[in-house]
Amino acid sequence: MKLYNTLTRRKETFEPLVEGQVGMYNCGPTVYNYIHVGNARPLVIFDTLRRFFIYLGYDVKYVVNFTDIDDKIINRANEEGCTSQEIAERYIEAFLEDAHGLNLYDYKTINPRATEYIDEMIDFIQGLIDKGAAYDVDGNVYFNISSAKDYGKLSKKNIDELMSGARIEVNEEKRNPMDFALWKKAKPGEPSWDSPWGKGRPGWHIECSVMSKTILGETIDIHSGGEDLQFPHHENEIAQSETLSGKPFARYWLHNSMITVDNKKMSKSEGNFFTLRDIAQEYDLEVVRLFLLSAHYRSPINFSRDVMDQMENALERLYNSKKNLEYLMEKTEERDLSSADETHLDRIKGYKDDFENSMKDDLNTADAMAAIFELVKYSNTEFDEKANKKLVTKAYETLMDLTKVLGILTKEEELLEEEILDLIEQRTLARKNKDYQKADEIRDLLKEKGIILEDTQEGVKWKRV
Repeated sequence: MKLYNTLTRRKETFEPLVEGQVGMYNCGPTVYNYIHVGNARPLVIFDTLRRFFIYLGYDVKYVVNFTDIDDKIINRANEEGCTSQEIAERYIEAFLEDAHGLNLYDYKTINPRATEYIDEMIDFIQGLIDKGAAYDVDGNVYFNISSAKDYGKLSKKNIDELMSGARIEVNEEKRNPMDFALWKKAKPGEPSWDSPWGKGRPGWHIECSVMSKTILGETIDIHSGGEDLQFPHHENEIAQSETLSGKPFARYWLHNSMITVDNKKMSKSEGNFFTLRDIAQEYDLEVVRLFLLSAHYRSPINFSRDVMDQMENALERLYNSKKNLEYLMEKTEERDLSSADETHLDRIKGYKDDFENSMKDDLNTADAMAAIFELVKYSNTEFDEKANKKLVTKAYETLMDLTKVLGILTKEEELLEEEILDLIEQRTLARKNKDYQKADEIRDLLKEKGIILEDTQEGVKWKRV
C-alpha cells in the first residue's frame, strides 16, 4: 500500500513499525460548537483508512482526541454563563451523535480528553525545560523554537522567513516571536491545575503530543488531519515531541484538502457555513459520508445541494442492489459451476481487485467507489431468478465487504407503519396467550429497528427513536 507522506511530499510504501499492527492518531475537535461538514472530512477519510487496514488484516489502534480545554471553550462558557466543563460535555455528546450518524464507531475508537492527561503534560513540559528547550516566565512556559531541529520540515516553511514576516502579537516574555506556549498562567475565573510553575492550563499544541505519546508511543505510524493543521499545529507537535524524545514523532503524515460550498470557501460571513446538524435536516448523514468519499482526499471537494442529491440517488442505487441480491439469494438454486459461471466469478473478483488496488493507491476512494458501482451494474444486468445461487451469494458478499470498508450500506431497512402495527398485534396476542417469551422477542425486535413500545391504559403506543 502506498500513502502520500506530507513530510516527504511523495507516495511511499506503507511499512508499520510493528508487523501486523498500525497506530494512528487523528486530530479531533475542539468541543465548543457543533462540527461542520469541513470537520467531518478528516474524520470520515481516516476512519476509512483505518477500516481498510482492518480489511487487510492489520490490528489497528486508532485515536481521535477531544480538546476539552481551550480559549474558545472558555469564551463560550463565559458567553453562556456556565462552566467550561459543561460546554465541553454538551458538545462531546453532540459530536458523538453526529459521529454515529457518519458511522464512525463500527470499530473501537480511543477518544482521550486533554484534561485527563494534565499530569503527563506537566511531566512532558518539565522534560523540555530540563533539556533547555523550554523556559518559564512568571508561570507561562514557552517552547524555545531555536532548540528544534529542522523546524518547518513538515510545512516546508523557512524559519528565517517566518521570523522576518511574523505577524505575531508582541510578547516581551518570549525570547523569540515564534516561541509558543506549552503552559499558560491561570487568569481569574479560568479553569486551572497545579504545576511546578504555578496554577495554569496547557497550551493547544502540547495536548496532542502528550496523548499520542502516552497511548501510542514515542514514534507512531500515522498522524493525520486537515491540511490547515500542517502549520503551526503539526509543525509544533513535531518540534516539541522530537526535541524531547530524540526520535521521529510520526513516520507518515497524511492531510486532507478542504471543502468549498458552491465553489466558495465555507465561512460564516459568506452565509454558507453548514454544521452536520444543519445538513441532517435534509439528508441522512450516510449520504454525507458517501459524498466525502466521492473525491480523492487530497483534492478539494465542493459541497452543494445538487451534489448531495446525486449522492442520495447513488446511495439508493446501492441499497436497491443489496435488496435485489438478497431477494435473488432466496429465489435462486445452488448448482455446480459451469464455465459461464466461472467467468462471472472472475468478473466479480475483478471488481474486488479494482477496489483494492484503488484503495492501496493512496486511499483513492473515488476510484474504489467506481469499482463498487461497476459491480452493482454487472449484478443487476447479469443475475436473475435463473442464476446460480453461488454467483448471487458471491456478488452479495463482495458488495457488503467492500461497502463496509467505505462505511456505507450499513443501515437496516426502516419498518413500515403497517408492519409495526402487525408486530404489535402479534405481541398483544402472545401476551393474551401468556407466551411472554414471544412477546419479549417481538418487543426486542422492534427496539432493534428503532421502535419503542409503551404499554398504557389506552393500549400500546409506539414511537421511532
